[in-house]
Amino acid sequence: MNKLETLALAALGGFAVGSIPFGVVASRLIFKSDIREKGSGNIGAANALRTYGKSFGATILVLDALKGAAPTLLAQSLADPAAAVAAGTGAVLGHCYTPWLKFRGGKGVATFLGVILALSPQAGLGFMLVWLAVVVPTRYSSLGSLLGTALAPFGVFLATRDRSTLAGLAVAATVIFFKHRENIVRLRRGEEHKLSLRGRTA
Repeated sequence: MNKLETLALAALGGFAVGSIPFGVVASRLIFKSDIREKGSGNIGAANALRTYGKSFGATILVLDALKGAAPTLLAQSLADPAAAVAAGTGAVLGHCYTPWLKFRGGKGVATFLGVILALSPQAGLGFMLVWLAVVVPTRYSSLGSLLGTALAPFGVFLATRDRSTLAGLAVAATVIFFKHRENIVRLRRGEEHKLSLRGRTA
């Protein structure tokens, strides 16, 4: 198998894992309702927290992060860092555009965090610290997520000194910013929803 085939296989595998809509599956199993019909309608951890509370939000965060980490680590162990990034980018795309939900999905932040943690635990910790530093004083989860996403590829590079990771991670980050385009508009207008750790918006 040549290099291109390896990268394509890694990306497809990551996409398949990333496409599992844990937020929808878990909300239906546990609460007999569809998370897409609650709150912001998003299937990710932030809406899970707002809608169903801290425990469920944390569960979805972990599951969505694992969707990014697992294929990234597997590709890294079987191939090389480039395949790992391809698998991680595929996982983010799968979460954001899952075929199980007619190619509508989440915004990819938790899955991207899982990818970053798999590539560099230090960069992943940096992502979380940036998120906390922004969200604790402002309560804007989207702003913390966007800043963390923007800085994470450079954090991975500083930790690994591997330039090949930057391009793939930049693709994933661009998709996440695109999925947050409405949040960005609301942030500019001062109309963005605020996050409460108690699971309510303000």
